[in-house]
Amino acid sequence: MGTSNAFGGASGGTPLVPSWLEGDGDGGADGDAPGGDAAPTDETNGDASVATPGVPPAAPPDRQPVAPAPTSDRFRSARSNFTRFAGSGGSDRRSLGRAMSQYVSRSSGGAGSAARRMGSSRSTASGIVSFLGNARANGVREALRSLNLESLAGRPVEEIFAGLADYICPDGGSIDEGIARDAFIETIADLADAGITDIDGLTSEQIQTVFELYASHTIEARICNDIGTRVVTMPSDARTVERIEAQLSEFIQRGVSDAVNAAVVDIGALSQDQISGFVDSVYEAAFEMLEALGESEAEA
Repeated sequence: MGTSNAFGGASGGTPLVPSWLEGDGDGGADGDAPGGDAAPTDETNGDASVATPGVPPAAPPDRQPVAPAPTSDRFRSARSNFTRFAGSGGSDRRSLGRAMSQYVSRSSGGAGSAARRMGSSRSTASGIVSFLGNARANGVREALRSLNLESLAGRPVEEIFAGLADYICPDGGSIDEGIARDAFIETIADLADAGITDIDGLTSEQIQTVFELYASHTIEARICNDIGTRVVTMPSDARTVERIEAQLSEFIQRGVSDAVNAAVVDIGALSQDQISGFVDSVYEAAFEMLEALGESEAEA
């Protein structure tokens, strides 16, 4: 949760998919999820409401029109359940499950919309997979030369990744860009623990590990900024906070890993034309997994 303090938390009126994340006009600038996947506004039953703000939905024959709940409510249930989970010191797993499930289904308007909010993160993930695949196929020196970074050849893997940061995820001023960059830095810190010390001898499994680490960090940071800010940032017991953070990280990593494994592809062998589609599909599948895992945890 290294980026959970970077932002004061999303207001309920924050667009689900800010217009600057997508260049094709479906950015959801009015708070609706793009592609027809509008965010539910009824925090009681999760029913979707309207595609046009301020216009009540057409009612079924036996049901009276109901005014949609304000968009400021869409984070409420997920945030409340996450707060209960944190307040329990990590023992209330049902609340964690409900928080994750509701975050995807209600706060984000579905897995597709949640994935589209990860604009900079998806772009950076594609850059990571592209570079690592190139390094495995053609050697690290050639992969670095293609980016005008040949001076990094022969350096420790952490230094090579640090040098890639400005190319793969340049520092920007938006929350989305900050999440992408901070997650990349956290991934660098994880490399040694993951047993990745020699970039010249990368295996497909190690490339998958790097991708999973990065995707997990970005999703965790996005969730923490939306519903976890100030919940566990001022701990009274550091060990309790560590336990809470560890459980959240494990939960998200499980969802990401399940999504990647379900794709059944050799990530390191993907072509440039395939990488972006693969990354996009995994992010969406990961949010689907988190919603399903959350529902299962809530009913346990």
